[in-house]
Amino acid sequence: MAQNQQQSGTVTDTGNTKREAAAFITSKDTLDGAYPGIILAINSLRLGMDATVFYTFMGINVIRKGWVEKVKFQLPGFMGALPGMANMATWMMKGKMEKANIPSLPDMQEIASLEGVKFVACKMTVDMMELKQDDFIEGVTIMTAEDFLKYAKDCKVLLFT
Repeated sequence: MAQNQQQSGTVTDTGNTKREAAAFITSKDTLDGAYPGIILAINSLRLGMDATVFYTFMGINVIRKGWVEKVKFQLPGFMGALPGMANMATWMMKGKMEKANIPSLPDMQEIASLEGVKFVACKMTVDMMELKQDDFIEGVTIMTAEDFLKYAKDCKVLLFT
């Protein structure tokens, strides 16, 4: 392989050294939709990789100012459609997570941000929901799907969570 070609699964940083990268796509604004991408991104960083989470469709709410506190656990199927069930399921799930010493989603977001996880909002979703940069938490980049794919095609890990 020629020296100037990029190896699969790596991205080039500003010092021209190659570093493995991971990207995760989050499309749901529920507890079970938001946690996996952020947990995997944090752990990717801790393994020495670059890490990016691409938020699209309803998942974009997770990176909107004031929304992460509102994220609920939505039961699938008929049970999830019953009035009040999401609130009760969220309360129960948050209790189990606290008992297991799992940080809250706002805390996980702060940890991820401090450690260097990149948060990316899908431009199509931003446009569709008539959002602007000021609607997002600090550090969010708005990117087209095409630009995200240009980055993701060279990632060692790319998961839809």
